[in-house]
Amino acid sequence: MTEQRRLDPAAPWTEVVVTEADWDEADPDLLTSMFAHLVLIRTFEEYVLELAGQGLVHGPAHSSIGQEGGAVGSIHALTSADTVNGSHRGHHQFLAKVLRHVEPEGIDPRQPFSERVRDVLLRSLAEICGLDRGFSHGRGGSMHLKWTEAGAIGTNAIVGGGVPLAAGSAWAHRHAGTDDVAVTYFGDGAVNIGSTLETFNLAAAWRLPLCFFVENNHYAVSTNVEEATGEPRLSARGPGFGIASWRVDGMDPLAVHLAMEQALAHLRAGRGPALVEADVYRYFHQNGGYPGSAFRYRTKEEEAAWRARDPIAQVRGHLERRGILDAEEADATVARAKALLADIGGCLVEPDPDGKPGVRRIKPDEWPDPAFADVGIRSSLDELEGAELAEVDSYRGGVGEAKFVEAVSAVMCRRMETDDRIVVMGEDVHRLGGGTNGATKGLVEAFPGRVLGTPISENAFTGLGGGIALDGRFRPVVELMYADFMWVAADQIFNQIGKARHMYGGTTPVPLVLRSKVAMGTGYGSQHSMDPAGVFATSPGWRIVAPSTPFDYVGLMNAALRCEDPVVVLEHVDLYTTVGPAPLGDLDYCLPVGRAAVRRSGEDVTVLTYLAMTHYALEAAERVEGCDAEVIDLRWLDRASIDWDTIGESIRKTNRVIVAEQGPPGTSYGGWLADEIQRRFFDWLDAPVQRVTGREASPSISKVLEGAAIAGADEVLAALEAIGEA
Repeated sequence: MTEQRRLDPAAPWTEVVVTEADWDEADPDLLTSMFAHLVLIRTFEEYVLELAGQGLVHGPAHSSIGQEGGAVGSIHALTSADTVNGSHRGHHQFLAKVLRHVEPEGIDPRQPFSERVRDVLLRSLAEICGLDRGFSHGRGGSMHLKWTEAGAIGTNAIVGGGVPLAAGSAWAHRHAGTDDVAVTYFGDGAVNIGSTLETFNLAAAWRLPLCFFVENNHYAVSTNVEEATGEPRLSARGPGFGIASWRVDGMDPLAVHLAMEQALAHLRAGRGPALVEADVYRYFHQNGGYPGSAFRYRTKEEEAAWRARDPIAQVRGHLERRGILDAEEADATVARAKALLADIGGCLVEPDPDGKPGVRRIKPDEWPDPAFADVGIRSSLDELEGAELAEVDSYRGGVGEAKFVEAVSAVMCRRMETDDRIVVMGEDVHRLGGGTNGATKGLVEAFPGRVLGTPISENAFTGLGGGIALDGRFRPVVELMYADFMWVAADQIFNQIGKARHMYGGTTPVPLVLRSKVAMGTGYGSQHSMDPAGVFATSPGWRIVAPSTPFDYVGLMNAALRCEDPVVVLEHVDLYTTVGPAPLGDLDYCLPVGRAAVRRSGEDVTVLTYLAMTHYALEAAERVEGCDAEVIDLRWLDRASIDWDTIGESIRKTNRVIVAEQGPPGTSYGGWLADEIQRRFFDWLDAPVQRVTGREASPSISKVLEGAAIAGADEVLAALEAIGEA
């Protein structure tokens, strides 16, 4: 007969229930401060809805009215050094953290609110309204609230998108030797998102001091949590990943506070991540000031039952019962909060100049300057001032020859020797004698603890790298084994890392290097072969380097590791085993940002190319008869760094252009580049820009079909011959 043995999870799962005795024992200063926070946040949110109703908030205003107890209860247990990020419905999360930062001893509701409180509420309201005095000068708005000094590292409009970033913050706390923690707030929707579940696993495997705080408000837009998942007690997810978990009534701020204290003791003791689920309820619809019952996905009876447990009323009731605050004092607190918001609003809005009764407008002087629209997409590159610059013909250390892949590992080793902030992470980078291609050879032995082999979870560890970069204390180098895997991590790469500097006001450094391989021609097929340069070139925020020689790889990687922007370093597998010019002396030089290399001078046509295609273009240029081609290796591919001076000088000489790349013509780099050239240099062109590309389909496994799908020397030769015959 088969035995049935019960299996219990290794991590505990606990429900915290508060009694009246707990309220009686609670510190009066804690309760009064929580009451002040709750009232200020509720009043702030009500004022935001008022402005939104008048059309003065551009975009959504996701109200957290009703949910304040979870944020206020949890954040009162944190310090300013602890970091939090949050969701698109994050006003309360952000406000609780920044109010706690400016008044770390608590806010006395019986006293006038301080200028510090007034200032932080004013800046928050200005940001939500999209105004210049906001924390991000109006760029972030309601869904992207960030104030680094307060430990508020950014709310996030992508459901689950901020969770991996918080893991990066937690990693930085631990590796900086502190006992600080990170808290990531998200809801019942994000708990089922892949990036969240990947981060559960990664945080547990690495024992990160990260609290996953689930605000279970029971609804997405209109879909109930019980429709969306088989286990609506969302904290049940934690033990399955080995994460200690707590469940608590989020309408009871004291219960949340006590559960959070237990979770923080676990986190600060180094026992790995924690999960806290707070049962809360948003009183209004997904966006705006109407209740869910107005859209018929909730009943008025359900809404009334939750409102009867309002967190402000609960705290107020216990304060009055204990004689800490009387009814008159509590009413006066609410009145002061409303007066404060009216005063703050008066700084930003004014009556309609045409005298229409009840109509207001944003004060014109509060708007950002339209010229600020594109400022701060990338850094100014001041961080590269003073760097040693060198090309092959100007390098003082002498040039010999080496394998390309040896330059990859050598320069990384040198940089990790000189900069202990650098940490490398990726799948298998710590094994196999340097990863799957030897690119990290020798690093794990030389730098223990700084070469991190990750689970197969590109979204999580790429986002974790982004969080480390945004933290600023470390400089992550993230390897994605193949460029196709970037699409698994696309949210973190494009929505988070690439947009972060600009979205949060244009001054936030994002010093991350992303290494990945282009593997066309290696037989790995459609899902391991793509060239992502075209997509990166049309996605703001990223810099792109594409080295074709060992010497260039060293200089470009050094520049990338000095840069305060995210830089993608593309490596072609075909180049790894090739031998080319390499430095014999030190490895500390940089190639100048935004400088291409003329690999072959010519008079008849300019061939623009990069990576392995550079070698094929040079081969074709030597083979062709009747056409003298100038071949330019672009090296820097992004819009901000491309060398228009060298390109323009060549075009004015040859009057013809070929853009040559291996991949398909669809979302290719050449499509963007050809468009730019024809608009910039139309007057010097004697013919349209020609393109050499592969076929429409992705490379196949078959050697014959793959050869037919991608471009090489023969395709460039055919294009050159056509020009020679013209």
